[in-house]
Amino acid sequence: MVPTDRLLAFAAMSFLLIVVPGPSVLFVIGRALAQGRRAALTTVAGNTVGAYVLVLAVAFGVGSIVERSVLVFTTLKLAGAAYLVYLGVKAWRGRGSLRAAFAGDVTAAAAAGHGGLRTFWEGFAVGVTNPKTIVFFAAVLPQFVDRGQGQVAAQMLLLGLVFNVIALVSDAVWGLVAATARGWFARSPRRLSAVGGVGGLTMIGLGVTVAVTGRKD
Repeated sequence: MVPTDRLLAFAAMSFLLIVVPGPSVLFVIGRALAQGRRAALTTVAGNTVGAYVLVLAVAFGVGSIVERSVLVFTTLKLAGAAYLVYLGVKAWRGRGSLRAAFAGDVTAAAAAGHGGLRTFWEGFAVGVTNPKTIVFFAAVLPQFVDRGQGQVAAQMLLLGLVFNVIALVSDAVWGLVAATARGWFARSPRRLSAVGGVGGLTMIGLGVTVAVTGRKD
């Protein structure tokens, strides 16, 4: 349904966005550091479901409007690109304070010890309100749809599924690593700073890529 080259290109761009620590990743890591593997993986599951709700919204709502209007598409694309660059610059400038962000998440998670269902729904809330994911789906997802093949909504759902599978694996790895090496992160501000710096530069590059690519019609 979706051409292979577009599917691979979307998967690559999705991977670049997903591996950058954002609200969802920090939340998962906070849960892992405070409550262990089970809480982290439950959070990841909720987060993934929340993110796919955004895919559904784009596929059956915003996406159809964007698909029909070059002006709306261009405006949204440039706004999304600018926001991604903003997030990247913010991450780069705040890379030295990433340790405090981790500590804050740990404290919040530790203070909210509760059952798996609530953990799932809190992960869902983070996923469905993640601004980075909202911008990506609304501004980038329509670019990879082949309108000539029809079934635009189905193509978006497939691409969104690819994104969520990658996110599920990536976030689970972050959570498992954090649960296994709690002290390793907390003891080294330099390591946390490097994570924030690389993530910020990747976000900036992704924003520029979004701005200069897209449909030609």
